[in-house]
Amino acid sequence: MGIFRSMEICASGMTAQRYRMDVISQNLANEDTTRTADGTPYRRRLVVFEEKNEPYTFANWFTAAQQTGRSAGQGVRVTSVEEDYKTDFKVVYDPKHPDADEEGYVQYPNVDREQELVDMLAALRAYEANVTAMNNFKNMATKALEIAR
Repeated sequence: MGIFRSMEICASGMTAQRYRMDVISQNLANEDTTRTADGTPYRRRLVVFEEKNEPYTFANWFTAAQQTGRSAGQGVRVTSVEEDYKTDFKVVYDPKHPDADEEGYVQYPNVDREQELVDMLAALRAYEANVTAMNNFKNMATKALEIAR
């Protein structure tokens, strides 16, 4: 695996985590949205990742790397953003709210602020890990050029 391929893998990880942080920010921004275009409360969104175009398994990774001259890793990509249907909406008694039902209850989004902040912190740490790895690859390339002088 070339050093530039390693940097591409890190860049794909940074792009995916940045997108994840964007979706988490959207969730936080809509945590009090009781009415969307379809008339229901906002529903939390989750990002789904998958490995990029990888035909190899771990079991044959070493053989494939020797035969093709490349390693199995190609990075990560976002495959979809799915709505969270496993978590119920929060129900709050507020009869004066415009979206209250006939009993005075309002359905709020299934966004949990603490969970979103934990997810954002995890995405941030993954992003930082990719930045650190990319910086290490750049330092290795610089050292290799210095040796070649």
